[in-house]
Amino acid sequence: MSQFDNVSVVKTANVYFDGKCVSHTVVLADGTRKSVGVILPSTLTFNTGAPEIMELLQGRCRVRMAGSDAWQEYAGGESFNVVGNSSFDIETLENLHYVCHFG
Repeated sequence: MSQFDNVSVVKTANVYFDGKCVSHTVVLADGTRKSVGVILPSTLTFNTGAPEIMELLQGRCRVRMAGSDAWQEYAGGESFNVVGNSSFDIETLENLHYVCHFG
């Protein structure tokens, strides 16, 4: 899917890690919440509440899930799952455009 139709957009941006990650929340007609954003080249740790699917649109990154020593590389067109109440480290190798699907 290249676009979301019939959505509400929260106008105020979500800005994390001193601006290294910026996203906007979109709410679909059925109440489903997603965020659409970009992560600048950096190494960051994200904590999760609900499970997430990180859909990568463009760019490259390496990801290490909580409790693992292994890094996995991902690129635009791929996605990875994160369990709820967890965390993951992400090293973005170039600007990373993404959609985060919650729940």
